[in-house]
Amino acid sequence: MQNLKYFFFGLLAISAITFTSCEEEEPTPPVEPKDIVETAMATDDLSILVDAVVQAGLVETLQGDGPFTVFAPTNDAFQALLDSNPDWNSLSDIDNATLTNVLTFHVIAADVKSTDLTDSYVTTLAAGPNDEQMVLQIDVTGGVKFNGSATPTTVDVETTNGTVHIIDEVMLPPSVVNLALNNPNFSILVSALTRSDLTTDYVSILSGDGPFTVFAPTNDAFIALLDSNDDWNTLDDIPVATLEAVLNYHVVSGANVQSKELTDEQEVTALGGTFTIDLTGGAKIKTTSNQSVNIVLTDVQGSNGVVHVIDAILLP
Repeated sequence: MQNLKYFFFGLLAISAITFTSCEEEEPTPPVEPKDIVETAMATDDLSILVDAVVQAGLVETLQGDGPFTVFAPTNDAFQALLDSNPDWNSLSDIDNATLTNVLTFHVIAADVKSTDLTDSYVTTLAAGPNDEQMVLQIDVTGGVKFNGSATPTTVDVETTNGTVHIIDEVMLPPSVVNLALNNPNFSILVSALTRSDLTTDYVSILSGDGPFTVFAPTNDAFIALLDSNDDWNTLDDIPVATLEAVLNYHVVSGANVQSKELTDEQEVTALGGTFTIDLTGGAKIKTTSNQSVNIVLTDVQGSNGVVHVIDAILLP
């Protein structure tokens, strides 16, 4: 009888094992890879971005082969954009040309991961004067910032045709003024352009339609200028007429001249006089005061003009 009991319980155990094996969970189906648009559609906090892309007719572009990098503003970022203009209550209040240029300013035709980011300007799909592609400033010093103030909230969202970085702000294409304001290397130039006793409102002028070509001196260039005169310890020590004459010599109005349009011995007419381009041994400017100034960075393209960075102050 005892043996029979053990046999009976053995049968129950075998049955339990067999029953359990029949109820094994089926494998989870693999997640289907998504392109940039599909990824945005699957992200709740990017729903307004999706609506904007549809309205601007950019769906096909962003579903192309790429690769692309998209800086994707959140719903809150788009709401802040709408709140910034009393005429904009919804996306439909933004004309499609403006919306398209804003959206394409958030797209790079390359696959850029967060580990690839450096202090630099990168070319976007947005078009400025003469259909030249505008640049986006990336600043990684002390934390990542795009276009001067936008910061990432989520990075490196992989898609089938590129990478998405989610950001907290809708970035507006910068004017030549904004390009200077957004770059700490131009802080002294900004101070010079905004000195309270100037008779010229440079900020208003350079925020206009343009186009402008600006040769922008770095902070080091301004420091060297101050060091050249024992009476000049700060910008305020430079006579206003002298400072305005110098600033005018750095601005070309009515032209968006990129480096590819510069030729050797080309004479350039600025607001404050003429100077000559020298392309022998690297791009340089020859001034009427016999300076030879290096152009150290070219084609920083904004919405109303282009900036070329120089390493010394041009003296007429």
